[in-house]
Amino acid sequence: MNSALFSLEGKTALVTGGSRGIGKMIARGFLDAGAQVVISSRKSDACDATVEELSPFGSIRAIPADLAHPEECARLARDFREAHGVLDILVNNACHQGIGPAFEEMEPDYFLSVIKTNLLGTFQVSQEAVKMMLRQESKGVIVNLGSNVSMRAIRKRTAYVASKGGIDALTRAMAIDLGPRGIRVNMVAPGYIFTDRWEKISEETRNRRRLNCPIGMEATADDIAQAVAFLASDAARNICGERLVVDAGCSAQHMPIDVDV
Repeated sequence: MNSALFSLEGKTALVTGGSRGIGKMIARGFLDAGAQVVISSRKSDACDATVEELSPFGSIRAIPADLAHPEECARLARDFREAHGVLDILVNNACHQGIGPAFEEMEPDYFLSVIKTNLLGTFQVSQEAVKMMLRQESKGVIVNLGSNVSMRAIRKRTAYVASKGGIDALTRAMAIDLGPRGIRVNMVAPGYIFTDRWEKISEETRNRRRLNCPIGMEATADDIAQAVAFLASDAARNICGERLVVDAGCSAQHMPIDVDV
């Protein structure tokens, strides 16, 4: 990541879901930009591995927590506050992918498990963070991770789509309540992102997916990290309550080129 783009020098950041994928890249980008970083994830071994991997790039530590549970969110905030005192940036990235049954086959408990991690977890961690930020002179910034599927649904992901739609609305509600108090809240909404799941599909399937992207290429985790770093930085100081879509133009397109006849 090009740390020269957005400076976060002297800032302290908490990145949930920070032990792998997008979260790990966000953490790396923040380190490159000069921030101290704390990551959180359910699995302590994954947290430890990421801290070891990223420690050459700056100050990073981990506080494992399962954000589907209110008591874990409170403990995360307490441990963070005791260790650092000030929270400048919160990135709500922890996510249950909700890959599973069709709508009519989905058990309520499964639906709720996705909502608890993605939507309720975002709410709970943000609420704990805001309690800290409001006591600070510099207040802070919150960046939520949404998805373009909140506006353009995908099949057999009902709980995931619903949770991301909730994060859209939650971001706006937080922004108008917290903006007047000095806390900016925004959201990054990715589309296709190249992850290890893409390595398990055929080249034909990958190429067909890319037709859904007008610029012809899915995002990388670094693309998302750059967008998050921008919204977290002073370069975005007058942006609040916004949904920054990073999806290669998917949301602008009515139909991909092979069916647009």
